[in-house]
Amino acid sequence: MATSQVAVPPRGKKRSSFLDNYFYFSMSLLVAAVVVYGFSHTVDQDLIHATPPRPWILWAHGIVFSGWLVFFIFQSALVRTHNVKIHRRTGWFGAAMGALIPVLGISTAIVMDRFNSEMFHAAAEKLFFSVQSWDMIAFTIPFWLAVYWRRKPEYHRRLVLVATCALTAAGFGRFPFLPFWGFYTGVDALILLGVVRDLIVNRRIHVVYRYALPLFIAGQIVALQLWTHHPAWWVRLTNAIMG
Repeated sequence: MATSQVAVPPRGKKRSSFLDNYFYFSMSLLVAAVVVYGFSHTVDQDLIHATPPRPWILWAHGIVFSGWLVFFIFQSALVRTHNVKIHRRTGWFGAAMGALIPVLGISTAIVMDRFNSEMFHAAAEKLFFSVQSWDMIAFTIPFWLAVYWRRKPEYHRRLVLVATCALTAAGFGRFPFLPFWGFYTGVDALILLGVVRDLIVNRRIHVVYRYALPLFIAGQIVALQLWTHHPAWWVRLTNAIMG
């Protein structure tokens, strides 16, 4: 009697298929988990039950940035479920939110650095503005490139992922087991996951990662150097910005 045989794909093929189909949705959940875990250590004492109460802009900052993460998961889920038309229609809402993020991010940084300096006499808070500024630059450039290349999915989805990874620095910075500079290693590790995915699925690294990761690392080094070594020109500039 004849028996039917079902071809079983090699294990490597299964892994490649999973990464091809579920990687970006999985990354959206991982990014959200990083931010939720990091801020769970500080959100109560630094915002919800903060003494003295924090400026209202910090609440707006939290709502908008959290909204971006929810939207990122939503958009990734739409693509995973093949609802590309809805993904494109709602994408303009995301474009508006993405345009607001750097404006709100820099404004919040200035207000909170002033607040901490005046209320807690933490003059060094102003010098952290280099890190805050770089995080917004690291989000804004890939975000607008993603909007520009929205008709090129292979560019678009990687650029949105890279931009969103830039926003996780604040979450990683609140991990209790990371050193003070460790938040950028977390950001880069997330982007490296995209590099590994490309190597497994496509056997090559996409041009977005080939440019983005080195530029991210260079910008991070400059931001950390300005924060930790506070050259005189940077101190004068931040004092001028902070008023």
